[in-house]
Amino acid sequence: MRILIKGGRVIDPANNIDKVTDIYIDKGVIAEIGENKELEGIEMEVIDASGKTVVPGLVDMHCHLRDPGQEYKEDIESGTRSAAVGGITSVACMPNTKPVVDSEAVVTYIKTKAKDVGYVNVFPIGAISKGLEGKELAEIGELKFAGAVAVSDDGRPVSDSGLMRRAMEYADMFDMTVISHCEDLSLADGGHMNEGYMSTYLGLRGITRAAEEVMVSRDILIAEATGAAIHIAHVSTRGSVELVRRAKERGVRVTCETCPHYFTLTEKAVDGYNTNAKMNPPLRTDDDVEAIKEGLKDGTIDCIVTDHAPHHPDEKNCEFALAMNGIVGFETSLGLSVEYLVRTGVLTLNQLIEKMSLNPSRILGLSKGDLSVGRAADITIFDPEKEWTVRVSDFLSKSKNSPYDGFKLHGKPEYVIVGGNIVVNQGILL
Repeated sequence: MRILIKGGRVIDPANNIDKVTDIYIDKGVIAEIGENKELEGIEMEVIDASGKTVVPGLVDMHCHLRDPGQEYKEDIESGTRSAAVGGITSVACMPNTKPVVDSEAVVTYIKTKAKDVGYVNVFPIGAISKGLEGKELAEIGELKFAGAVAVSDDGRPVSDSGLMRRAMEYADMFDMTVISHCEDLSLADGGHMNEGYMSTYLGLRGITRAAEEVMVSRDILIAEATGAAIHIAHVSTRGSVELVRRAKERGVRVTCETCPHYFTLTEKAVDGYNTNAKMNPPLRTDDDVEAIKEGLKDGTIDCIVTDHAPHHPDEKNCEFALAMNGIVGFETSLGLSVEYLVRTGVLTLNQLIEKMSLNPSRILGLSKGDLSVGRAADITIFDPEKEWTVRVSDFLSKSKNSPYDGFKLHGKPEYVIVGGNIVVNQGILL
């Protein structure tokens, strides 16, 4: 398919492009950027992007597709449909499936199924430890050669510091990213929300911020001692942001991410025992939200990810202490980021796309996140000035566990192109 995207504001941080121009796509790749009158007479699909913003397709480096083993919550087809309408053209899925992604066979299953039924690019993340049990390293080399792009025990921390050191050193040999779920389980102490006024008011066991920050500090120190790289997942506290900031100043090979819920919501969202506001790490305080925004603004926080965590209604419609952690995030991440970061002046659109497309691609070593000529045509087109209302019932995900129902946001994707194929046309999945 030949496609001409005409007259949009093209933003590509990798190539320092921010101007109104055209993009010509041929045979699935970006063939040319710029106004080109010689294309007249060639049969092609023309997308009028006037007044809209054209960016590299979003790359979500932290999500849960629940496939294999928990397809009642989500599967690769439904998850990638949801990602596509959210403007996300590539996802990296975490290994806490059933069975765990700790072998070549499971990596191959995910890649094969994604190729058959997926709407966007799917990159599996392998486990650090066999069975996510934190006792014995998974076959990291085997996972790499099978197609895994990183390793993580996300959902569970690697409590054994020696094992984490070996994981970092071994993964570094294969040029793989280690993504750390930073949680000291003894400090978390079976808590259900942030420890503070709200947990006391609601009578719920709290989780101290130290549970996150102690492990962030540990992993930074291991990375510093070994010279290996570490990526810190879902940063939620001021202390974690400051630890990463100082580590970067010392030259430690550390990167980190946060999620929209950590710069849009606080622990107050739990009031009324709202299980759609239950997640791990938990929602924090107003001060932590400000710290996350500061970290995004000054570059301490490299990426914005969704941590898309679908659950069946029965797993959320129960007493708070028994409810599962996590929310779905594919279809709201861009809108929340535009609304709470760009429109408030925390980030420019260029900086936002850097954190949602370019940086995740670079951290995972993917050939994504930019609009270079010759690159696969993964492109998202949206209007950052167009208002829309979140309707959770309309989500394409199998699960609807989101605290954002009824929120008014800006920046809903209108066209999404994956590998040169239009998968979303005027906001509708094809």
